[in-house]
Amino acid sequence: MDAKLYTRPDTMPDPAAASASSLRETVYAKLRAAVLDGEFGRRERLVEMRLAGRYGVSRTPVREALARLLSDGLIERGDGGFFVTIPNLTQLKDFYELRITLELRGITRALEDPSVRHDPAVVTAELDRWYAMREQPPTPDPRFVVQDERFHAELSRASGNPALTDAVVAVSERIRRVRMYDFLTEDRVGTTISEHIEIMECVRDGRLDEGYRALHAHVGNSMAVVLERARRAMTQMALHSDRP
Repeated sequence: MDAKLYTRPDTMPDPAAASASSLRETVYAKLRAAVLDGEFGRRERLVEMRLAGRYGVSRTPVREALARLLSDGLIERGDGGFFVTIPNLTQLKDFYELRITLELRGITRALEDPSVRHDPAVVTAELDRWYAMREQPPTPDPRFVVQDERFHAELSRASGNPALTDAVVAVSERIRRVRMYDFLTEDRVGTTISEHIEIMECVRDGRLDEGYRALHAHVGNSMAVVLERARRAMTQMALHSDRP
């Protein structure tokens, strides 16, 4: 028998299993995005049946998605069900401190080791994106936090340590639910755009000491600043997150 035409029965793909796996991943991805984007209120219970109806699926993939989000730390088990995890002030301060450490490391490793060079293609592409935003500033909106997170992820990625970048992304997602309410004014968005450009231009031009100082000032150069930003973000979230 021609070996090319023969496939052992126990190695043949199972279309049903592949379809079920794809459905689970799709539901998880959609629910995860909704949680991160603030589509659920702070006190809104995540009900399996309601979510199944929302995504047009049975309760099984929803139940599995909720279990994964619980493991991710993005939701928590509360009175009568699951709710979106909202860090308290102490936790938020700790996450902010971790974020600062991770982000500064992307430049520090290049300062410590001359063989580490930031990828010019990544730096240039990200700079072009922020130049365009400077020309046509986006309307203040909580979703601007996604653009902010992308900048910091790309800055880290340019430094060449994928594990470090993964950690930056992970901690940013844990505090997005609060930080998203830090971009509600034109001044805040404009300042963010200007500071991002300054930081990335320093990195592009090899002025790493300046870039480090600019990034440190941008993300918080003292614990007092970090704590104040955490308090402000919590206040803004309380004022805006449960509004229709």
